[in-house]
Amino acid sequence: MKGLKDCTLNCQLSRRTFLQFCSVIAATLALPSGSVSKIAEAIVNKQKPYVVWLEFSDCAADTEALLRATNPAVENVLLDLISIEYHETIMSPSGAGAEKSLTDVVNQHRGEYLAIVEGAIPTANAGVYCCVSGKTALERAREVCGNARAVIAVGSCASFGGLAAAVPNPTAAVGVKTAVPQANVINLPGCPVNPINLTALLVHYLTFGSFPALDNLSRPLFAYGKRIHDNCERRPHFDAGQFVKHWGDEGHRLGWCLYEMGCKGPQSYMNCPTVRFNQGVSWPVMSGHPCFACAMPDSWDALGPIYSRLPNVKGAGLEAAADTLGLTLVTGAAAGAVTHAAIRLLKSKREKPRHGEPTVETDYYKSSSTSIEKKVHRRIHKKREINP
Repeated sequence: MKGLKDCTLNCQLSRRTFLQFCSVIAATLALPSGSVSKIAEAIVNKQKPYVVWLEFSDCAADTEALLRATNPAVENVLLDLISIEYHETIMSPSGAGAEKSLTDVVNQHRGEYLAIVEGAIPTANAGVYCCVSGKTALERAREVCGNARAVIAVGSCASFGGLAAAVPNPTAAVGVKTAVPQANVINLPGCPVNPINLTALLVHYLTFGSFPALDNLSRPLFAYGKRIHDNCERRPHFDAGQFVKHWGDEGHRLGWCLYEMGCKGPQSYMNCPTVRFNQGVSWPVMSGHPCFACAMPDSWDALGPIYSRLPNVKGAGLEAAADTLGLTLVTGAAAGAVTHAAIRLLKSKREKPRHGEPTVETDYYKSSSTSIEKKVHRRIHKKREINP
């Protein structure tokens, strides 16, 4: 492939590792295997888009997650996919030099660059609760995001306001789309965002010149199209009615379902169970902590405290209920079999007169019916004859 050798040398990756990375991205995006070569070609030959990364009311967790990414490693691949012109945490310039880097991109590449935003945007009192270089986050967002080709809101705070917007929300913090309604915003919520989802989104843009399909919350379907509950490795325990009751109990040690400990997986949509974190090693629920629906809007208030149980979710203990039903059916079938056998036994033991002896039966017993009631009456009748 043209240019592939140079790319692998610049990225300090072997050809095999580079193609494996392309395969991972294709799988994450749910693209057919034939897309791998197209992704590789785009990474090698297409011009890298200019990117500016803004941080507002946040904890820098999304930046930290990005810096700790290993598949791909940020220094090997991500920086070769895009041209990061401004990022307060990782850039070399500071002060006026840093601000010049941002201003140059906004002025010289208006409508072409991508803006990545981390953190919520305070709007109360004209946004004075978050300022950078003498400008409020609200002013900066309107200026930079309003002139960008697209805005990627990384993390729950930038997407929906997150923890900063939880009640009572004294700074009136909001997500990017609320602060800059005219901006073309793609939300990548999470606490923090999974770097593989950010990388996949950027690779899709680099490869196809557009962003993937989005849901009604402007989240890419490849990452937020499936419910966590349906892909969770603890789901069989939910179906079986096996729940952790207390932290550290036997069920917790055995990996049982965390629903009763406040897990919001049944209300959350994200690919955490499949892509995981930390080189794909684990994710919160797998490690023993309930999901708190960080990818959902208003999760801090609408879904209650982290450890509060959701209202009854349909299907809880379904397997256990099925087992109980099955036992009932089996018991009923066994009882029916016993009754049937008793009827046959009574029928087979029905007394017949010896040869030459008169038949001693009332008209009632002359009937050919073999119902269980008549057999019971027969036995009662005979008992009375023996013990009048």
